[in-house]
Amino acid sequence: MSTTTSEPRVNLKAVTSDVSAAMRALHLSAADAAARAGVPTALLELVRLRVSQINGCEFCIDLHDRDARTGGESEQRLAALAGWPESPLFDAREKAALALAEAITLVHDGRVPDGVYRAAAAEFDEPALAALIWVSTVINSYNRIAISTRMVPAAQPSTTSNG
Repeated sequence: MSTTTSEPRVNLKAVTSDVSAAMRALHLSAADAAARAGVPTALLELVRLRVSQINGCEFCIDLHDRDARTGGESEQRLAALAGWPESPLFDAREKAALALAEAITLVHDGRVPDGVYRAAAAEFDEPALAALIWVSTVINSYNRIAISTRMVPAAQPSTTSNG
């Protein structure tokens, strides 16, 4: 059974613009909290991208991969992101944030383990930890919106030549 469809899906932004605006405000508030707590934008993009990879959200993977690249993230680290636990390219702080984001995303697998939370709390103070929890929660929500409404990335100009 195919999971894709050519049938039109509801445009949430058009039909429920007030809820979409509230979701956007939540996203901006979480990002602002992270900035105030000193969590680097580059780390937030890694978190958003990794959560989107786990959830299989094509739209958000494309968006956050592009945002990470625009923010200066290396091709090597982006390619290694799916295997971050074993990669020497990510430091302890990044690994703690990614582990927390993955545990939040996979909460159905046994909640957020104490060890994962303790590792994140050892690397981040409470405001930063709270911001990471919010950012992880928001991207999970956005993934579910994009997946359920079958949002697809905008066509990008080709960087290859056929000629």
